[in-house]
Amino acid sequence: VGPIMSFSCDELQDVKQRLSSCIDESTEKLRRLSEDIWSCAELAYQEHKSHDRLVEFFTQKTGWRVNAHFKLPTAFRATWTPAGSTYDALDLPVQVQVRTGNTTHLQVTSEVAFCTAASLNVTVLGTPAEEDGGGKIDLLNEGAFDNMDVVFMAHPLQDDAPYLPLVAEHDVIIKYHGKASHASAYSWEGVNALDAAVLCYNSLSVLRQQMKPDWRVHGIIKHGGEKPNIIPAFTQLEYYLGTPSQAELLLLKSKAEGCFRAAAEATGCWYSRNAFDNILRNKTLEDLYENNGKALGMEFTTDEEVLNNASGSTDFGNVTFVVPGIHPYFYIGSKALNHTEEYTVASGDDRAQFFTVRTAKPLAMTALDVLLRPKVQKCKMQEKGLWSICL
Repeated sequence: VGPIMSFSCDELQDVKQRLSSCIDESTEKLRRLSEDIWSCAELAYQEHKSHDRLVEFFTQKTGWRVNAHFKLPTAFRATWTPAGSTYDALDLPVQVQVRTGNTTHLQVTSEVAFCTAASLNVTVLGTPAEEDGGGKIDLLNEGAFDNMDVVFMAHPLQDDAPYLPLVAEHDVIIKYHGKASHASAYSWEGVNALDAAVLCYNSLSVLRQQMKPDWRVHGIIKHGGEKPNIIPAFTQLEYYLGTPSQAELLLLKSKAEGCFRAAAEATGCWYSRNAFDNILRNKTLEDLYENNGKALGMEFTTDEEVLNNASGSTDFGNVTFVVPGIHPYFYIGSKALNHTEEYTVASGDDRAQFFTVRTAKPLAMTALDVLLRPKVQKCKMQEKGLWSICL
């Protein structure tokens, strides 16, 4: 991404102010959107009402081209391109999955997209199942992020922070695929995916004897089949792998991968997996976002316990290894913990709307920095073979 044109500091600030005013003017319609989605909580890959409401929202806006059910049943894509424009694409993934307190994902991204579209090419990706399945990983594998230059997503929390670590943790979903058959009439015709899941589970349990005391492996079988008299054709496990350091995590991942593969080979199944990567940090984007936020009165946490604590898992990390991006966290007016009933209530409160709208502004302003500041450009991280944003 190179600058579209050279803007002076005063000119850029004027554009940012106009963009901020645009977001303010859209507050009411975005509040209604947020309330509609908050009122119909849906789980991973089942976000049909949320998908339909967001598709409706963008379809009603002039100039947006909307693809419903984009590569996944509850994913969508909305694109806006100025006539005759050759600008680079800006990607803003919306979190379609509505889990406890996560409705604000949707509103903040819709705000950014709706109000930056006047000057930029914008692609909004509605991505389901952030923490339970990895919808962004599915879309990444399908090429949905191809030709994107920068990705933004914001997540509600108890504090404002440009970045929080996802330390030395590997979340992986393992899927075994076999062949269904009648369990008593002709069981020999089947390929038992449940056998593969059980072998995988037992192999990882046996592996614990060779694990260091501070290594962690936690897992469950999430799907074990349909009925007792049907040889299961599909099973799914979910595991969290954790170590004190990234170097040790690589070793543990290698050992676990051997268990996944061996169970498939022993049963004749084939397997696939979605593994959640850490977020690849981009300090330039983080600094731009923080500076824009401070100019709007945001107070970013300096609490070392917060800044050094693991913030959970997200499939957004995988995207940042392909496209540079940021995943800041924002305060919604409550210190309640995420994924609790208290946080669910707080995320639907009018007070949360104020903080969500405020967060949309520095995200959109950072997009303008990338495109309008001469010193901000796309550069190659040669040692990693990755693109980044740098000064």
